Amino acid sequence: MPERADAARNRAAILAAAERLLSEHDPADVSIEDIARAAGVGKGTVFHRFGSRTALMRELVEERAKTLLDAMADGPPPLGPGAPAAERLIAFFDAVMVLATRNIGLIAAYEQAEEGGRQASDVYQRWHRHVGGLIAAARPDLDADLMAHILLGSLHSDLVIHLIRRGETGRLRKTLHQLVFALLAGGGKLVG
Repeated sequence: MPERADAARNRAAILAAAERLLSEHDPADVSIEDIARAAGVGKGTVFHRFGSRTALMRELVEERAKTLLDAMADGPPPLGPGAPAAERLIAFFDAVMVLATRNIGLIAAYEQAEEGGRQASDVYQRWHRHVGGLIAAARPDLDADLMAHILLGSLHSDLVIHLIRRGETGRLRKTLHQLVFALLAGGGKLVG
C-alpha cells in the first residue's frame, strides 16, 4: 500500500529537520523534541513514524547511503563493477569518506545511537559483503570476512569523527589508501 501524502510529507520534513539540526549542533544536544519542532510536527508523530531516536538516525543514514550502495552495485568503475579489486576498494573508502564528511553530525549521532548494533544494519551488511568480496577476490589467502569487519570497524571510531571535524580528511584518506594497498599487495606467509 502506498504511503499517504501527508505521511510522506511528514517523513520528509522530519528527516530534513534532523539532518539540518545535526549539521548545526552537537548530536548530543539534538533531541526528538527539537527535531519535531523544526519539522513542524508533534513529538508523537516522530515516534509513531520512526519508533525511536536510534531508528530515526538509522533511516537517515540509510537514505544518505543509498546513492553509494547503488553506485557499488551498478555504477561505473572504479566504484562499480569492472575495475580491479584494489581500485574498487579504494573508490569505496573514498566514497565513504565523502559521505562521512558531508554528514559528520549525522554519522556522529548514528554512532552514538547504535551502541554496537551497527553490524545488523542493512547498510553495514551490504558494505561488509562488498568489502569482503573484494578482499577475497584479491587475496583468497586471507580471512576476507573478518578482514572486512576490521576495515569497516576502522571507520567507526571517535578518531575518525575527530579527524574529519579537524579538516584532516586528506590524511585519513591517504592512510586508508595505504592500508588497503598494504593489505592487498601482501602475499607473504604470516607467522601464527
